[in-house]
Amino acid sequence: MQSPILDLHIVAGTLGMLSGFVTVFLRKGSRRHGIAGNVFVVTMLCLSSSGVFLAIMKHQTGNILGGALTFYLVATAWLTARRRDGEPGIFDWGALLIVLAVAVVEVTLGLEAAISPTGLKYDYPPGPYFFMGSVAWLAVIGDVRMLVRRGITGSHRIARHLWRMCFALFIAAASIFLARQHLFPAFMRKTGMLVFLSFLPLLLMIFWLIRVRFTNADKKKRPVMGGLEPSLSAR
Repeated sequence: MQSPILDLHIVAGTLGMLSGFVTVFLRKGSRRHGIAGNVFVVTMLCLSSSGVFLAIMKHQTGNILGGALTFYLVATAWLTARRRDGEPGIFDWGALLIVLAVAVVEVTLGLEAAISPTGLKYDYPPGPYFFMGSVAWLAVIGDVRMLVRRGITGSHRIARHLWRMCFALFIAAASIFLARQHLFPAFMRKTGMLVFLSFLPLLLMIFWLIRVRFTNADKKKRPVMGGLEPSLSAR
């Protein structure tokens, strides 16, 4: 399928991947981190939305769900970083409905694949559906807690931003390095480099979440000057 949408999808995927890895390695809160992060957000939103469009045209249900989840993760992570007061709004309620729908459909398709004679549903086994569905349900729980508490601040806000951005980067990395291994040199396939690059965003996510947790615990042991609470620049 050669079209401007496909070209946009390829370019956005390339830029999103590069800017994503650059962002996670830059000092958090720095100007360069902010610039790279903005590029990552814009390109990932273009990547996921164009991916959903192409998947609809090609009747690829799994990719429609994956693209919708990626768009949701990036958009909500960006909003979490931008909104300092943590107060939820109408966008958060709409995002909750979207991710709830994705979660329900993912689990439903996983169950249908599990009981199918072929063990597949739309060419996918149960595992990917249940995996992505579990992530979607975690996001649903997080959104509900935020809405019930009428906002999120401090280290919880940082963690929400981190895991959503990193998992979106993981989806993009796996879509490129795992799903399209034939595009890369043989030595990258044989050495496991493609697998490592695919799961590197998850490793970085775990590292940053642990660091945020211990940083916050250390700050609680020390007196806080001026009543300031942790912000994204503290990462």
